[in-house]
Amino acid sequence: MMLQHPLISTARLLIDDAVLEVVMGNRQLKSTDAESGGILLGLRRDDHLHVTGLTTPYPDDKRSRTSFQRKDKGHQARALAGWLNSGGVVDYIGEWHSHPERHPSPSPIDSREWNSICLFQRKPMVFLIAGTLAQLWLGVGHNRDIRQALPLLA
Repeated sequence: MMLQHPLISTARLLIDDAVLEVVMGNRQLKSTDAESGGILLGLRRDDHLHVTGLTTPYPDDKRSRTSFQRKDKGHQARALAGWLNSGGVVDYIGEWHSHPERHPSPSPIDSREWNSICLFQRKPMVFLIAGTLAQLWLGVGHNRDIRQALPLLA
């Protein structure tokens, strides 16, 4: 999936199909399903962002119907392994999680956490929310500016 980078008009946001398949497989389809989530891994090519991998929930993560808190150290270990195995090319590039709603959008908690990540990382970060339908909210944040990514116009 290729989208327009919402902060840089000449840049693109690319998400590998394999990443999207995993995200879609972790949607909350039943009323008893807890939120899923993890980190996004990928490449930064000039201003372009390319998501190539992700983590899914680990045993020590905190999950409920309406929240996901990444607590397990497995996420950081996977990010470090990706970085080392790629010679420092693949990096932590963002966060993803599911929402128990048909048309997902960031909650105030999401916005606060994402702002903190952006300020700490000091580089553009990708954020993704999967809803119960085959619909995603995708965005990019840098500093305190987080905007939704939109499809490329033909």
